[in-house]
Amino acid sequence: MWVLGIDTSCDDTGVGLVRNGQVVVNLVASQVALHEAYGGVVPELASREHLKALPSLTERALAEAGIGRKDLDLIAATRGPGLIGALLVGYTFAKGLAWALGRPFYAVHHLEAHIAAAWPEDLEPPFLALVASGGHTHLFEVQALGRYRLLGATRDDAAGEAFDKVARLLGLGFPGGPEIERLARETGEAIPFPIPLRDQKGYDFSFSGLKTKALQLVERGAPKAALAKGFQQAAIGHLAEVVLRAAQDTGHRVLLVAGGVAANQVLQERFRRAGLRVYFPAKGLSQDNGAMVALAAWRRHQAGLPPSPLSLGATAYWPLEEVGREGA
Repeated sequence: MWVLGIDTSCDDTGVGLVRNGQVVVNLVASQVALHEAYGGVVPELASREHLKALPSLTERALAEAGIGRKDLDLIAATRGPGLIGALLVGYTFAKGLAWALGRPFYAVHHLEAHIAAAWPEDLEPPFLALVASGGHTHLFEVQALGRYRLLGATRDDAAGEAFDKVARLLGLGFPGGPEIERLARETGEAIPFPIPLRDQKGYDFSFSGLKTKALQLVERGAPKAALAKGFQQAAIGHLAEVVLRAAQDTGHRVLLVAGGVAANQVLQERFRRAGLRVYFPAKGLSQDNGAMVALAAWRRHQAGLPPSPLSLGATAYWPLEEVGREGA
């Protein structure tokens, strides 16, 4: 069974093909160079680039897999959350293709797709899932496919967003996560940063204070590498402390870590030393991509969950807890 997945939730155009639960093709057309001059994603520009890239990227994916459109069995696209203009490009394209081919269509939640990218086929819930990216920082208890309990979320910036903003303060490139990780490796010294929300009773996250501290240090002329290392240690330490405390409180010993920040090697090492069974996405599946959307649709189909009506529209705001098991 072939599943086509499309993601245009933000600035990357993602087209992926999954066959019987295995990723065969995963293509991403990046817009980093376009948005770098602005220090962040410009929604209107992102939508226009998706319109340009999506048709040819889809044909290239099919060619690399050695199949045609009529070989597709399921079509899926990100319904939300995300930038509504960008979402509509991929979502409408996928629905039109599903209608033209007479194939089932799955409207996929962006965060469920990220979780699917790190979810091994043989892993049964319940477990914890941390989604940390440029637009999201959420900690969920995954009770079953389509049943998610939100334990905590960021109160301000997302983790990846904070990395981007601090990288901009340091004059580094976009996206900021890989740039800060690279710069931090250049020194053995780290400027101390306070760990946020250490006295909280819940499982929320906050990164705005770390960003403010970084700004103050930049204004004082602090060494850039030591600043980057200290910021990274605090940001990763904050994520780890909250998640590990939630694991202890809930008794869960299995953790999925997904989203762009999951590719950070310091974060991966921190969680691997924590004594939990930890799963990360395979290479290329951490950032936004179409293959993770196809994986989520495949998992739903295999579980017997129904496809989505073509009348269902895209949405910029869609809490994961509202997805349900009965389809979007």
